[in-house]
Amino acid sequence: MTSPCPHCHASTRLAFQAKDYNRDLSPALFDYYNCARCGLWFLHPIPKDLGQFYPQDYYTIPSSVDHLIAALPSVQFKIEIIQRFARCGRLLEIGPACGDFALLAKRAGFEVDTIEMDPRCCEFLVKQVGVKATCTADTLGALREAGPYDVIAMWHVIEHLTDALETLALASARLNPGGVLVIAAPNPEAFQFRILRGWWTHVDAPRHVVLITLSLLCKYAEKHGLETVWSTTDDEGARGWNQFGWERSLGNMVSGRRSVCWMQRLGRFLTQMATRWDRQEGHGSTYTVVFRKKANIL
Repeated sequence: MTSPCPHCHASTRLAFQAKDYNRDLSPALFDYYNCARCGLWFLHPIPKDLGQFYPQDYYTIPSSVDHLIAALPSVQFKIEIIQRFARCGRLLEIGPACGDFALLAKRAGFEVDTIEMDPRCCEFLVKQVGVKATCTADTLGALREAGPYDVIAMWHVIEHLTDALETLALASARLNPGGVLVIAAPNPEAFQFRILRGWWTHVDAPRHVVLITLSLLCKYAEKHGLETVWSTTDDEGARGWNQFGWERSLGNMVSGRRSVCWMQRLGRFLTQMATRWDRQEGHGSTYTVVFRKKANIL
């Protein structure tokens, strides 16, 4: 089977198939292709009813903001990354879920806006976190009406977007000169992905419609006036996703509760064994990259 690359339009061949292992909402097999020219991994065809794979309970809504506050230490590293490059100003988070990072940014002194598709999350963001929330699944449409911003953050969001690279381009247009865009995403050059392919939990079929290599993301960002100022596959977030990847992916290979538990235990063991490879720069399960908008780009 073949399919043209949605980015560079080169002909591609089927790379692997995957099921919805993470949520088990469908028994269907989903086809993923890889472009040898630009490196993009992509789902084709994208289900017309993709929304059904984001059920009402996709996010667990905290009972109060106090419960959200209790979880903030686990994401503190995110605001620390931002503060290396921006200390104040207007910040937009795309896909904030219930708002742990949005709350950190607000506490750090940023004026925070969000774009989120889940109505329950939006209600919590407005009433409990105290930030502006645009409730829509049309990220591009919301971005066109937003800004300008000093910071735009997308933590594990871009891989869910059917118009991922267009969103990056528009995000650049909505940044002030000198503003920063931070993106975290699964790394298709990860050590785990090379071994696990369709079993890899970070494929998250069919919700992850693209897996973008860091090099492709940086090249595309450069075309839209963004320079890469920092990137890594070994930050605190990536190290956590490494362990999650081994545990959950091995569990994907079997059925039955007892078998899954044993394979997840094996995954915890492999986490330790594979640390030297997972933590090599470029090989971690996820990457985080920070772009800065060039001062002469309007």
